[in-house]
Amino acid sequence: LCAIAAVVGVGLGVIIGYFSHPAPAAPIYPTENPTISKQLMDEMKAENIMNNLKTLTSRPHIAGREQEEIVLVDWIKQQWTEAGIDSIVVHPYDVLLSYPKQNDSNYVSIKLANGTEIEQSQRKELVIDAEQNDQNVVDPFNAYSPPGEPEAELVYVNYATIGNFNALNRTYNISTAGKICISRYGRIFRGDKAINAELNGCIGLILYSDPLDYTVPWSGVYPEDWFLPPTGAQRGTLWVDNGDPRTPNYPSIRDAWHQSNSSLTLPKIPVTPIGYIDAIKYLSKMGGPEVPKYWRGGMNITYRFGPGFAEEHVNSLMKMSVKTTNQVATIHNVIGYVRGAVEPDRYVLLGNHRDAWVFGAIDPSSGTATLMELVRGFGAMLKRGWRPRRTLVFCSWGAEEYGLIGSTEWVEELQKQLQARAVAYLNVDMAVRGNFSFSANGVASLSQAVFDAAKTVPNPNPSEISSGRPTVYDTWKSIYPAADKPLFYGLGAGSDYAAFLQVIGIPSVDMRYTYDQSIGINTYPVYHSVYDTFELVSKFVDPGFKIHLAMAQVWGELARKLADVPILPFDCRLYAIDLIKKRYLLRLSYRSKMESNGINLSQLDDAIATFFNAANNIHERIASIDLTKHVTSAPSQHNRYGSTAFPAVVDAMFDIDVDPDQAGRWDEVRRQYSILVFHILSAAATLNPTV
Repeated sequence: LCAIAAVVGVGLGVIIGYFSHPAPAAPIYPTENPTISKQLMDEMKAENIMNNLKTLTSRPHIAGREQEEIVLVDWIKQQWTEAGIDSIVVHPYDVLLSYPKQNDSNYVSIKLANGTEIEQSQRKELVIDAEQNDQNVVDPFNAYSPPGEPEAELVYVNYATIGNFNALNRTYNISTAGKICISRYGRIFRGDKAINAELNGCIGLILYSDPLDYTVPWSGVYPEDWFLPPTGAQRGTLWVDNGDPRTPNYPSIRDAWHQSNSSLTLPKIPVTPIGYIDAIKYLSKMGGPEVPKYWRGGMNITYRFGPGFAEEHVNSLMKMSVKTTNQVATIHNVIGYVRGAVEPDRYVLLGNHRDAWVFGAIDPSSGTATLMELVRGFGAMLKRGWRPRRTLVFCSWGAEEYGLIGSTEWVEELQKQLQARAVAYLNVDMAVRGNFSFSANGVASLSQAVFDAAKTVPNPNPSEISSGRPTVYDTWKSIYPAADKPLFYGLGAGSDYAAFLQVIGIPSVDMRYTYDQSIGINTYPVYHSVYDTFELVSKFVDPGFKIHLAMAQVWGELARKLADVPILPFDCRLYAIDLIKKRYLLRLSYRSKMESNGINLSQLDDAIATFFNAANNIHERIASIDLTKHVTSAPSQHNRYGSTAFPAVVDAMFDIDVDPDQAGRWDEVRRQYSILVFHILSAAATLNPTV
């Protein structure tokens, strides 16, 4: 909270300091070069992005291993040096990572009463294309799972949400205590699934990708289309916090103090993923009552709760064999700088993570390939004599997949500098996870700047142009409409923007091209599997790499605008409107309960009104201003991927009716509500010209 106040104060000081004094007779500072926008867009080429992706995906590059930490780091340094950017700094960190036992990797099986194991799951994904046949492919696993070999009855827990477990216990009277649970991926972060399973007494958790969430009935699977084949298994971390687990709130620099392994808040039950080729073998044999319709997946079986198996396997148990271990490894962030000509101590940051679970053609290498071409494009502008007003900072993060580790450690190490200097952070994780439409999330005060950038970029889809939508913005607005603008949601904590926004209060945006979500799939189908390859992207997702180019152009234009215009393109009036929307959602869900427990919601109304007036007043003095509050938008406590309106109050209200300590819970709601009102008023005060 102190960080918020500091950042808001610094942001106001920067803008007011430059623009509240009488203008000189002649300009003493360079103004925006209006020709650079088109020059930059014309400079970048789809073919270059394609070649970058070929290089990045030529070998698996999981964090902590040679391909990721030496080969690609050196390649990026070389490419950025050739581009002509001013300086490059590599930041190493020794952090705790996690790997499976490669020659004896994880599996699950059915154990008969006589001790025989049958129906053992595949330990490796089936090689479909030659490029997948690489000895450095890490077998499917969930990072930071403890090793173990539990044996117990199996219970199906749907998506393993809190609501799913509550239904099992309260509605269906099925206990998960002492059981191995099986959950399909989707709806919430996998780490929250593990926490929920552990809290409900499960001794092991099996995760699988159900075809209902990763395939469609009217098309085939890879290699016929981009949908997940039966052998595909989703790797992923279980770490629900961010950064090195051993150094919370402190960077893992050399000689840093580390928590002991026994004190780490890592999962305590074994967890491992499997493909639906194996999941069907276990779910089809389960006993117990049939699940309700909305718990059913897409396999041609009768989904049952359990516990345990039926018929000839009634005396059999589910067995897990998990040999995942944690190891310390060195990761690297590569940071490149283009020094600003007028305000070199103000940073516009562009970031993408480099590490992948396997080849990572979509996640994250579509973003990395795009960033590389963007850096080359800005380098070409430098060689033509242009230089931005503010400093551009290009960030290639390490170990994001394990829990945003590289970006979090860097923010922790440079926190004071970044709080004083950072203007905005522009994140692209998966630049192209589909070819349907551009999409973006971020702080409301940056939404108009994103809209304006998207309006300048030609539509990469010829059919959209034929339909009267000539720009990226036009398709975005048509497909995801929200009144007269496109949808623009807030941010959770699912990528490297988290430390910038949630820890030090830097206005952030996350952008991508996405797929048609109306078809019902949970995410892009081959997510975190061995099939996320260059072949898949070039054949099914973006054959001409025109979508990648459009992403580079939107990203580049937004960065150029933030780095080059004399007055920053923030609009805190939009932030005020966002507060009003969040207030509506809070009142809709909890008004009667809160008021019946003595919480006066008119205080929140007054605070937002004060902020709204202050925002309007300052926009009469200057064009726009940076304002962001992570007490108003943050990840949900129960799903780290999601964003929640007024999260502290909402999380305090969650399931409050069943808590035996009613007095204590309502006291916590009052405390969080008071903090919320105070910080909105505090933010409004920073906009007051008399302060």
